[in-house]
Amino acid sequence: MSAAPELISPRSARVVAARRLARRNFRGKDRLFLAEGPQAVREAAGHADTLVELFATVDAVERYADIVGEARTAGARVHLADESVIADISTTVTPQGLVGICRFLDTPFEDILKARPRLVAVLANVRDPGNAGTVLRCADAAGAEAVVLTDASVDLYNPKAVRASVGSLFHLPVAVGVPVEEAVAGLREAGVRILAADGAGPDDLDDELDKGTMGGPTAWVFGNEAWGLPEETRALTDAVVRVPIHGKAESLNLATAAAVCLYASARAQRASGGCRSVTDS
Repeated sequence: MSAAPELISPRSARVVAARRLARRNFRGKDRLFLAEGPQAVREAAGHADTLVELFATVDAVERYADIVGEARTAGARVHLADESVIADISTTVTPQGLVGICRFLDTPFEDILKARPRLVAVLANVRDPGNAGTVLRCADAAGAEAVVLTDASVDLYNPKAVRASVGSLFHLPVAVGVPVEEAVAGLREAGVRILAADGAGPDDLDDELDKGTMGGPTAWVFGNEAWGLPEETRALTDAVVRVPIHGKAESLNLATAAAVCLYASARAQRASGGCRSVTDS
């Protein structure tokens, strides 16, 4: 027989404390955020000293027994909760029965520079949390070593951004609140070439690849969804690069353009370094 939920009221102190993390000011005060669904909770449990608590329905405990076990092994307190409680905490329309509370895990920008990264995504004034999370996922998939969110960008721990990252938030270092001028200056001093992604840029991505200029350490600066990068930000970079449109599409959205640019750099760096050459034996 399944155990009965211990948390059955949305008004209980534990539930109220969890629910308020949907708001940025409380996240910042407590330095905690919500991770919803099995994928995010699994990744959080596997990231050292991150998962603090887990709220789970009876059905979710049975369905995701391995994840709940990983959460307990990671030292998280597991609360068996009524479905109405999970619905009250969750920020999604159809909760999946697992909601974790995690510690902030952003990395100091200085630590990112010390690691001498070869591929970095810089989000300058990106306001949409879904876009921010998706670019973070693209950067992770492309093998980037870090992501930097400038001080004018969306909160990294916004529930929608966390969901859109699909666990990638837990995979690579992310610095937050860095002024764009400081980000560019620090990365350049660390030996990184700075490229701005802009649909109206004078330099073509295909030409950059053909010239062989993209094999070295590179940071891509991505701008606001609606108005792109201001002139003063473009002026800070080494080149302003556009993704060529070969068909009739008017433009690419932010996340798609970011994926193309990051993968172009990743491919050029692999070819330059020979780390995945078919001739290696």
